[in-house]
Amino acid sequence: MKHIDIAKLESARLRTDPFEYTIVPGFLKPASLQAVIESYPHLRGGSYPLDTLEVPPVLQEVIDELDGPAFERAVAEKFNVDIAGRPKMYTLRGYCRLKDGKIHTDSEDKIITVLLYMNESWPHENGRLRMLRSGDDLDDFAEEVPPEGGTLLIFKRSDRSWHGHTKFEGVRRSIQMNWMVSDSKRNFHKLRHNLSAKVKRLVAGG
Repeated sequence: MKHIDIAKLESARLRTDPFEYTIVPGFLKPASLQAVIESYPHLRGGSYPLDTLEVPPVLQEVIDELDGPAFERAVAEKFNVDIAGRPKMYTLRGYCRLKDGKIHTDSEDKIITVLLYMNESWPHENGRLRMLRSGDDLDDFAEEVPPEGGTLLIFKRSDRSWHGHTKFEGVRRSIQMNWMVSDSKRNFHKLRHNLSAKVKRLVAGG
């Protein structure tokens, strides 16, 4: 593939403590990462569905590869989960606010969460996603993931898939993709994100 390295995902170790997740550094190839960063849309805080944005061609190509059968097959095999035919939801993030990163598990409407980080490097101590052992202690974590260098993070949503990060404000780019339990649940979340994006634009315009 032109942009993503499926072989790295296939060979990555599946962690099971404290929940099922895998980390793939360099999943987005270096030349592709640089091209995405150079053309990435300027976003305010929050999540933006793709249809609320003008997605640059190179970023759309990356999304198309994530949307393809090879990536779906690799994720299904890695997590031993049947996601064939399940609806998907894509959102972009570009700016982290101090209020972001609070501990949560993701909603029950999501089966698998995919995060592809598109920051050239991450010299900051804060803003690194932590895989947590509980829902009330940000310092009790199994692993910390810097959102850098085309790193891919995938986890299986469960009642114990706690994650969060310390407070950070600044540019923090990522694609988030979720396999959802149903079309109705996807449409609900998409509508909520669409309304939020419209409000942000109105505020910015004012």
